[in-house]
Amino acid sequence: MKSKNATMRVPGAMQREAERSAALQTRDPGFFRVTSNRDPGSAVHRSADTARCTASGTRLIPRRSFFALLGGAAAATAWLPSAHAQQAGPVKRVGIFSGFPNDAEGQNRVKAFTDKLAALGWVDGRNVKLESIWAPTDAERARILAAGMVATAPDVILAMTVPALVALRQETRTIPIIFVQVSDPVDGGFVQSMARPGGNITGFTSFEYSVGGKWLELLKEAAPSLTRVLVLLNQDNYASRALLRVIESVSPMAKVRVSSAGVRNAAEIEAALAAFGKEPKGGVIVLPDPVTTTHRELIAALAVKHRLPTIYTFRFFVTGGGLMSYGTDISDLYRQAATYVDRVLKGAKPADLPVQNPVKYLLTVNLKTAKAIGLKIPEIFLVRADEVIE
Repeated sequence: MKSKNATMRVPGAMQREAERSAALQTRDPGFFRVTSNRDPGSAVHRSADTARCTASGTRLIPRRSFFALLGGAAAATAWLPSAHAQQAGPVKRVGIFSGFPNDAEGQNRVKAFTDKLAALGWVDGRNVKLESIWAPTDAERARILAAGMVATAPDVILAMTVPALVALRQETRTIPIIFVQVSDPVDGGFVQSMARPGGNITGFTSFEYSVGGKWLELLKEAAPSLTRVLVLLNQDNYASRALLRVIESVSPMAKVRVSSAGVRNAAEIEAALAAFGKEPKGGVIVLPDPVTTTHRELIAALAVKHRLPTIYTFRFFVTGGGLMSYGTDISDLYRQAATYVDRVLKGAKPADLPVQNPVKYLLTVNLKTAKAIGLKIPEIFLVRADEVIE
């Protein structure tokens, strides 16, 4: 009786701990001790052949059955780090909203970002959950997908390209957004200033508008006989319209006549290049946009077919068969974006993180393509190139 009274004086929490200790001391070593908030009538509780209970109500499940419920040993192995991460703190959520196609190039950019995040201590499935959406070039569809991502309330979103950022900005003014490959975000109305963005958006630009004049200059140097230049662009992209104005303003100095073709799909691209290629001494500047990126191989093939010297904004156009490019190191932009995401996850505000412009541009030339269109590039030009593909 004395022992019984002593037990009655033990507080509820201590009593439950005593019961758990007793269960642990008497459990079968071939069983795992688990708890569940499933309905007692659920399938797991009804499986009398695979589980039994202690006197205190703690369920004991055989080891083999436990791992089978997790999907086998591989699933159990994957489960353990996740449990560890939750013990270390709440798992953060990062959205990746891409305006690029989900191809090898798009995957390379995401990999550069996630690899840098991991180097900074944010490992997917451990202390951060990454969720990716590859948005189409159709603006309305992109907006719908952006709304879906915003509804999941991630801690921060990486926005890849202007169309992706436009779609996200229509859906949220509070969730932090870090952009990459966006030109002049002040002109686009995304930030108040480069130094003090304000609001919930900041990030890393691909280039400044003045580079448009450089593209025309380099194209003329590589092909001195040019007298006509076609600018291929998506007219819906505010940055492309601004770059076109810059190119037109410097064309008298280059002694070329500039025209433009707005394109939104493969058929329009093919028609524009076929029409322009009917006359000699023409060259092409391809402005950056998800439309031109998606159809980069088609553009390169048509430029060769019509023997048109063409300059692009990024190296991956040249490795895909384009003649030459002058632009930033794309992978480095994504690594830098990861540093801003890291800072936001640690408490920084986008409003206080200045927008960063690129500091280095790379000139890449494809001699195989030059030969295919019958272009002899001056040797002094090749010496200036950062990379020559032969």
